[in-house]
Amino acid sequence: MRTVICEEPGRLVVAERPMPAAGPDDVLIRVKRVGVCGTDMHIFTGNQPYLAYPRVMGHELAGIVESAPAGGRVMAGDQVYVMPYLSCGTCIACRAGKTNCCTRIQVLGVHADGGMAEYLAVPRAFVFDANGVTLDQAAMIEFLAIGAHAVARADVRSGQRVLVVGAGPIGMAALIFATLRGARVCVLDARADRLAVCATALGAHAAVRLDTTGEGADARRLAALTDDEFFDVVFDATGNLAAMERGLDFVAHGGKYVLISLVKGRISFSDPEFHKRETTLLASRNATPVDFETVLAAMRAGQVPTDALKTHALSLADLPDRFAELLEPDAGVIKALVEC
Repeated sequence: MRTVICEEPGRLVVAERPMPAAGPDDVLIRVKRVGVCGTDMHIFTGNQPYLAYPRVMGHELAGIVESAPAGGRVMAGDQVYVMPYLSCGTCIACRAGKTNCCTRIQVLGVHADGGMAEYLAVPRAFVFDANGVTLDQAAMIEFLAIGAHAVARADVRSGQRVLVVGAGPIGMAALIFATLRGARVCVLDARADRLAVCATALGAHAAVRLDTTGEGADARRLAALTDDEFFDVVFDATGNLAAMERGLDFVAHGGKYVLISLVKGRISFSDPEFHKRETTLLASRNATPVDFETVLAAMRAGQVPTDALKTHALSLADLPDRFAELLEPDAGVIKALVEC
């Protein structure tokens, strides 16, 4: 079968590999769509902290079942999505229902080879029915679930003022699901094109351009939007250390600060500022099966504007030559889908 392998940072190759051998508890999937996400881009650029090369990338997956164990929830011919966080089921996190932060987690496309291939065998516990949505939509469930999980972690409520810092796909996902809970959501980002999508297609209350001059025009705008009280919940989805440290400034007294993004190294901020707000600081990692179900239900109800999120399509064979293009800001990528 055809497979795309990241042999080292900056180098993708198309190779033929044997068909995966599905074990007695595995579902064999004919991969139809793979979403390209920030993790894949970090792998390509050499900035993913949990990875060894070579690696087959791809964890935002949708496909058709080729074969499945009898008596399971899916069968041959079903359209499915994959929950790519292969958890052990027995560690302290799994016993508490927090499979998203399993101590022995294996994430497809990161710790183990992923879905940029024509076929993939996955343990049946992590394969779910995706009938009722398109293949494109099914491949978007995973990244949207990350945003839905962050919103659930923060327990966002109707009428709250919410700020999403970073209007990439994950930030957009947080915007969508916070809005569905009735929050009034503002977005802060440096890119005018992404802010426009948030404002026109995703229901943002306000879209504020990052002030890169250091004069603080963006902070003044955010203050004005909230009567100088700032936000009940702030989500960081930037993957930028300076932005993550600055985001505390926008949390209201008594508010919550949720870090969705991940950076190498340490984060620091002013302890007096943190304490005087009695800030609740939350990390948000991956997603749980409930979050995936939340996304799928919203898609089936027509509440997720996926047409606005998909901006690029390419084939598996295109990846070595075209992947670097997806990193260029001028390409205007929100979500690129690989069609297998």
